[in-house]
Amino acid sequence: MGKRVVITGIGIWSCIGTNTEAVLASLRAGRSGIGIDEARKEMGFQSPLTGIVERPQLKGLLDRRMRVGLPEEGEYAYMASREAFAMAGIAEEYLTASECGCIFGNDSTAGATIAAAKLMDEKKDTTLLGSGWIFQAMNSTVTMNLSTIFRLRGVNFTVSAACASGSHAIGLGYMMIKQGLQDLILCGGAQEVNPYSMGTFDALSAFSMRVDEPTQASRPFDKDRDGLIPSGGAAALVLEEYEHAVARGANILCEVTGYGFSGNGGGISQPSDVGSEIAMQRALRDAAIEPAAVDYINAHATSTPQGDMFEAMALARLFKGEHAWISSTKSMTGHECWMAGASEIVYSILMLQNNFVAPNINFENPDEYSAKLHIAAKHVDTELRTILSNSFGFGGTNSALIIKKI
Repeated sequence: MGKRVVITGIGIWSCIGTNTEAVLASLRAGRSGIGIDEARKEMGFQSPLTGIVERPQLKGLLDRRMRVGLPEEGEYAYMASREAFAMAGIAEEYLTASECGCIFGNDSTAGATIAAAKLMDEKKDTTLLGSGWIFQAMNSTVTMNLSTIFRLRGVNFTVSAACASGSHAIGLGYMMIKQGLQDLILCGGAQEVNPYSMGTFDALSAFSMRVDEPTQASRPFDKDRDGLIPSGGAAALVLEEYEHAVARGANILCEVTGYGFSGNGGGISQPSDVGSEIAMQRALRDAAIEPAAVDYINAHATSTPQGDMFEAMALARLFKGEHAWISSTKSMTGHECWMAGASEIVYSILMLQNNFVAPNINFENPDEYSAKLHIAAKHVDTELRTILSNSFGFGGTNSALIIKKI
């Protein structure tokens, strides 16, 4: 059976709030964090829509030596991790005396890479760049920085798996603790929001063009959806072995009971209902439950025509006739890309603790596939015990996680 894995702390920095209290209020209200970035218009983007994410002020929290190696997504991850550790009751002294791992999902460092390249072009002398750029530009920047700042001495690596990165990071942390390899791991996902990280997506015409109605542009499962909205920030979770958490008197938020994964084996950007279903089935099997036991599904649904359709097909096969509510929080946040799999577990935990389902806002006209689903178009107050969260990404990588009340 393996050891039990629980979550004792969560932290979030996103376009719908920069802490769990603010995010909870946004989830309850169905409040969107999407707006217009004027800089994208000037750069020639087809769509200037994005999640509006506040940059944290780190001066006074971190010394300059630490700040210089942190890229944008690393700043978000640091703030989310501070909140998660505080909620878990883990102070600096504890981390110094104990072993804690660090696994984060991250799949780009475009902002830092392009900034460094511009400096090289300007100065024509690499020795004038400074030492911080290398640490900002590496794909493992988040885990290397967090492990240094918090002095973490356990497992330490980055998961690079497109839009399933954050979910796989939690899944791998769960597996390591379940197998007795670690007692405590900081897991999560981080995503930069700067325009440089999104230009190639915009070139693919992947983004919504509903620029006159920013808060109505992200429309998962809706017949009139026309593309996703890029977003980002960071989410952090403290995963812990159950007996370890009990021994130190930690407040347990929930238990991780299932992790499922699959690969589609098809086109690099082609979603798959079969691949999605296999990941969900594996998570259910790992948790030793049937679909009837699931109360809520936080869908991956990004507001793209094909992606939502294939996920809806898989959900209809597995959950048709069951009571589980379904919604995509991306209707409020946009697609938080590499962090989404982690942030959506944070959102799910907040719902689990407070017994409500956040609405799939802008769901007005179902298509032939979403019409078969039990979608919460409005806020629903209901008892929640078990939640499934889906995350799928380019390259056909799929991840599904199951959490439940203890």
